[in-house]
Amino acid sequence: MALPPPDPQFVLRGTSAAVHTLHFSCGGQEPDVPVLFSGSENGFVHVWNLKTHRVDTTLDGHGRKSVYCVETLGGKNRLLSQGRDQRICLWDLAEGRTSVTDSVFTENVGFCRCSLLKVAQGRWLMAMAAKALEEVQVLELPSKTSVCTLKPEVGAKLGMPMCLKLWQLSCGSQPLLLAGYEDGSVVFWNLSMGKALSRLVCHQEPVMSLDFDSEKAKGISGSSEKVLSIWSLNEQQNLQVYKTHTLVNAGISDIAIRPDQKILATAGWDHRIRIFGWKKLKPLAVLDYHSATVHCVSFSDHKNPRERLLAAGSKDHRISIWSIYTQT
Repeated sequence: MALPPPDPQFVLRGTSAAVHTLHFSCGGQEPDVPVLFSGSENGFVHVWNLKTHRVDTTLDGHGRKSVYCVETLGGKNRLLSQGRDQRICLWDLAEGRTSVTDSVFTENVGFCRCSLLKVAQGRWLMAMAAKALEEVQVLELPSKTSVCTLKPEVGAKLGMPMCLKLWQLSCGSQPLLLAGYEDGSVVFWNLSMGKALSRLVCHQEPVMSLDFDSEKAKGISGSSEKVLSIWSLNEQQNLQVYKTHTLVNAGISDIAIRPDQKILATAGWDHRIRIFGWKKLKPLAVLDYHSATVHCVSFSDHKNPRERLLAAGSKDHRISIWSIYTQT
């Protein structure tokens, strides 16, 4: 007999707006307090203290335009946020500061979250949707120098990039990019060559979210349809469909594979968070708490597996925090 799904461990309230993005920073040493960053539709980034369950800091850098991506650059004192004001802000949060130290004007009107990859100590690559509708631009941070612009072949008709994932096989190996597009394709790009190595049509509708497991060379994507598409990258670096999984209800806003590659979570338009085993995509749990679309899911980076958390942000202004499958 399957156990009934749990209630949230706790719920964070106080954003006063729909929550579009979440990012944990919990890997620090004691007495470092684990924190969760959230970005909301009202343009604020909130820094949540996971011990007190309250907001420690509120950051206002996007002119009250929706924030749809937050990431950290090597620790919780250096933050990146991206908003509908077409700006990506870099923040210095050390010693109680709340200052924007630099920003990138993307000139992109979409809502494609940027992707970060650490390539050396203090050096990062950032992929983002560019000003030209179908293009992806890759910059190095903190210098902001352009690394490459990825343009689809003439006549490819991919539409806008919708989601991006930078990755590398091992530390120091060449950076690679997976991009989901408006036409339902996932494209595998080689950055040093600046060209697409493989393209796979995964969905009939725009790819809303994707995640990738570089160890298994296997990824997963979702769209507004009822289908999760699981695909793999073979040794010839071609993308191929691995399997598909039909959902009960249509619409996936976000997908996250837990860092240990054991389980994954999806954020549903049906107000639900679904948990699957990553190996065989076995449905494990349906977390039914929110009263509106779930926009984002994120797993914590706790060093101790038993402390691991899952956070979900919703249109209902709430962030639910779950402790599930921490023994496996």
